[in-house]
Amino acid sequence: MPTASHVRLLTSGDTALVVEFGTGVDRHVSALVLALADRIDAVGIEGILETVPTFRSLMVHYDPLRLRQAQLKERLRDLLQDLHPSETAGRLWRIPACYDPSLGPDLEEVARRTDLTPTEVVSLHSSETYHVYMLGFLPGFPYMGDLPAQLVLPRREDPRIKVPPGSLAIAMRMAAIYPLESPGGWHLLGRTPVPIWDLRRNPPALLMPGDKVKFDPIPLDEYDALVAHAQAGTLRTEPEPASAAGAAR
Repeated sequence: MPTASHVRLLTSGDTALVVEFGTGVDRHVSALVLALADRIDAVGIEGILETVPTFRSLMVHYDPLRLRQAQLKERLRDLLQDLHPSETAGRLWRIPACYDPSLGPDLEEVARRTDLTPTEVVSLHSSETYHVYMLGFLPGFPYMGDLPAQLVLPRREDPRIKVPPGSLAIAMRMAAIYPLESPGGWHLLGRTPVPIWDLRRNPPALLMPGDKVKFDPIPLDEYDALVAHAQAGTLRTEPEPASAAGAAR
């Protein structure tokens, strides 16, 4: 387990420190990042404004008028002692996903490039329980791992100018859901009717680092009906009980 001597504390401007746990991307490192975030929240250090988990580090934003950097480093080194991976399993979300070709423009190409059938691609993509490593790129955009090895592909050579919100995307070892319409270079396999970013919610982001995601395939007519509910604000999506999330780790 890491101690203060095994973790790097890196300055990021004059209002943030980055606590770096390693150079790789895996669930063990992610659990350590989340464990430190939990400890910081629990002790309530005055002057810390926000913590932001990433794949292998935790960015700690602070107010230098209330907390000097040297003081913050000392407190963080104390919190790093005997740090164990977070026991918080996160929430398990079962998210409906439609893989109809009209919503997954890259499904056929992904199948061809991976020597699979479209049905096999859907089966593989929906069989995994994904881990939300971090949010980034867009508000609420979840970087999720780990994609089945058979589906690993580089990003598209010709990124799209517009990717619809709710698009289920893959690239390299990651899976994602586009929360808003934006440009994008990931491969699109389908779409979910569930709003991933919704200003009517508090917080607007559906997913948080440490959460787990399982996709449940649905037909196009059911997708259309759920989209109508989402647009009316009547689509309710709740996480599974904590025991289910723990079992899915």
